[in-house]
Amino acid sequence: MKYALLDRGDSLSRELAETFHKLARERGLTSNPGSPDLIVSIGGDGTLLQAFHSFADRVEDVAFVGVHTGHLGFYADWKKNELEELVSLIASTEPQKVSYPLLHIQVVTDTETKSYLALNEFTLKRPGGTLVAQLNINDEPFEMFRGDGIVVSTPSGSTGYNKSVHGAILHPSLEALQIAELASINNRIYRTLGSSVILPKHHHCDIVTDPSDDLSLLVDHLTLRFQGVRSIICTVAEQKIHFARYRPHPFWNRVRNAFIGSPKEILSQNFPRKTFVDLSENEENK
Repeated sequence: MKYALLDRGDSLSRELAETFHKLARERGLTSNPGSPDLIVSIGGDGTLLQAFHSFADRVEDVAFVGVHTGHLGFYADWKKNELEELVSLIASTEPQKVSYPLLHIQVVTDTETKSYLALNEFTLKRPGGTLVAQLNINDEPFEMFRGDGIVVSTPSGSTGYNKSVHGAILHPSLEALQIAELASINNRIYRTLGSSVILPKHHHCDIVTDPSDDLSLLVDHLTLRFQGVRSIICTVAEQKIHFARYRPHPFWNRVRNAFIGSPKEILSQNFPRKTFVDLSENEENK
């Protein structure tokens, strides 16, 4: 097994990286950053995003596994004190491969077309001003947007920026993209749906902007500046990211633990049992 390791760069992550390399050598694993089979990320979900973009050109050929130096994340499912167990499993076990859809973005300017992949989301803004853009779905005009910006997310990224602007949380097995608005202005001239829109894989959306506008494009953690943009085409990518699962890591458990609490915390809440019983008795009397 050949692996590449990326860490966050802080002292704890570097210490864990050294420990991982030592354990890996003892188990016969080979560090090969140029041609790995497995990408190990040590730090957090942000570190795994960086690892993804470092290997985006061969994302179909590798698998990712994350070690979190804090609490469990959505992508990094191993704790800092579990390195020995993880290395042992990598050396001796064939993992389950879990694949998540990605977002493909094409930025069409006056002179060229550039393509990007996003694991979490793509955000479009106009620095220092209001963004005005026409949104087309499957080449048909859908709405005219005016506001702070537009977020287009993957299902696995739906728990991030998308959730903070009241978008829906999607299970990452769904091949879809989600479009959410940032502080849209609605009046007789500019009118939007006002809620997030979810498109399946065989649909696409075009965001048409004024070529004279300076635009800021955020692709995951990468900030890009563009001028002369004619349109931005968003689709579900043909490629997928693959995660190496050496133990179960259910998505809805991650959502619950991140935003609601552990099962013990949920069950410790005061449940209105008397109200429940009264309602049940009323139903039986009907």
